[in-house]
Amino acid sequence: MRTVTDEERRARIGVRHGLAVPAAGVEQATRAVTCLHATEPASLYLAAFARSGASRDDVDEALYGERSVVRQLAMRRTVFAFPRDLLPAVRGSASARVAAQLAARLAKDVGAAGITRDGAAWVRTACIRALAALREQPATATQLRARLPELNRRVPAESRYGPDTLAGPRVLTVLAAGGSVVRGINNGGWKVSRPVWTPIEHWLDADPSAPDEAAGYAELGRRWLWSHGPGTEADLVWWLGATKTAVRRALADVEAVEVRLADGSRAWLHPDDTDEVAAREPWAALLPALDPTTMGWQGRGFYLGDHAGRIFDRNGNGGPTAWWNGRIVGGWTQDEDGTVIIVPAGPLPRSAGEALVRRAQELTAWLDGDVVRSNFQSPLVRARDG
Repeated sequence: MRTVTDEERRARIGVRHGLAVPAAGVEQATRAVTCLHATEPASLYLAAFARSGASRDDVDEALYGERSVVRQLAMRRTVFAFPRDLLPAVRGSASARVAAQLAARLAKDVGAAGITRDGAAWVRTACIRALAALREQPATATQLRARLPELNRRVPAESRYGPDTLAGPRVLTVLAAGGSVVRGINNGGWKVSRPVWTPIEHWLDADPSAPDEAAGYAELGRRWLWSHGPGTEADLVWWLGATKTAVRRALADVEAVEVRLADGSRAWLHPDDTDEVAAREPWAALLPALDPTTMGWQGRGFYLGDHAGRIFDRNGNGGPTAWWNGRIVGGWTQDEDGTVIIVPAGPLPRSAGEALVRRAQELTAWLDGDVVRSNFQSPLVRARDG
């Protein structure tokens, strides 16, 4: 049983994630990390640019033209952008789990609001009616609520301290997690999400069949091991938002190969990816908040070092990051005129500083005056920005 060193793990990040060796396009950049985070609309564009040099038009073409990349609510109640061929596996596993959780919570809140005594029946009926309406005509959330007045009922917020919310958006979230509808054409521009909710069979000209849960998790695990391996059982449990039982079965189903990490922990590699991966030329990257490279593992010491408290907020969300040779070495922000500024977490080698400045200049030119303000800025950047 071989040991995969931290140095090799960092080399794998560069090679596998399209950072040391650029990906050929948006779909390839997405595959490089299994899926791209899309909770914040701009992050998807920034992540694709960092890995492939894609323009905003290129990302729009992949999302809305070719539809080779599709946004889907999945693991950990997070919106991701998946390669189209991975959707069935996601729908049958991680998304199905989230949909069941969301439906149960909404049913409870409908009952608490006094709308009905049978919250589960209300949610089922609301979902059926909403899906039927969208099959007649895709719509934004506002347009759908105008057509179905029952979606304007107010229910308790999911957060204990939040105000009551409308039922409509939560019904749509249940449908989206279940894979019945997708975020179609966006009316909000590249930095704002105002989707036209569209039945999946209309968007893709077919309704992708979903495998059973075990087969779905196995395929997700197989893709994650190729892009992120080696990983521990805890890494995969966290990333999938699944149970240990589901992860252990997935690792067995894909015939994952056991290895050791530098600290002696048990970890797993894809069965076709057991050879040592060597480092390439030094590389630098600027990644957006919640990027799949930053958020890809539960155990982050091999690329984060002692910077955790400066990069991740109290809820475990990673802000925009600056990378040098497989390590997070700081963050980045923008001045009011759109200029990208590197915020180091500590002293940098001269070569690293120069390479990151070049990346900052490239990103500044790509943004062309646009300023992206993430809701997940790191403590490091918040301290710099005051």
